[in-house]
Amino acid sequence: MDTRAVTSKDSGFRSFAEFYAFYLSEHRHPVSRVLHYIGTWGAVICLGALITTGEPWFLLGAFVCGYSFAWVGHFRFERNRPATFRYPFYSLASDFRMWWELNLGKLKFREH
Repeated sequence: MDTRAVTSKDSGFRSFAEFYAFYLSEHRHPVSRVLHYIGTWGAVICLGALITTGEPWFLLGAFVCGYSFAWVGHFRFERNRPATFRYPFYSLASDFRMWWELNLGKLKFREH
């Protein structure tokens, strides 16, 4: 998949697949991918705890865990602005897709 086809200057995306290509281009640094992966796992665990216990604080934990790790990845390693500021729903869906593909080994932490 060529992630260079869509750039951050584009004002809109015709499909989720088009956005996901852009999303991956904004997540090239391996440490950033690891941080996103850890944060998403933390969010998933918090959501599981929310479902299991019914304790609403786990919802806050999911947001804090997911976004704090991701934003450190962006601001410290990618040196870019998180896509979630402009495209919150596509960005969230892309984060879970990237997490899932990393879990399955379809996507690597380090690009070659």
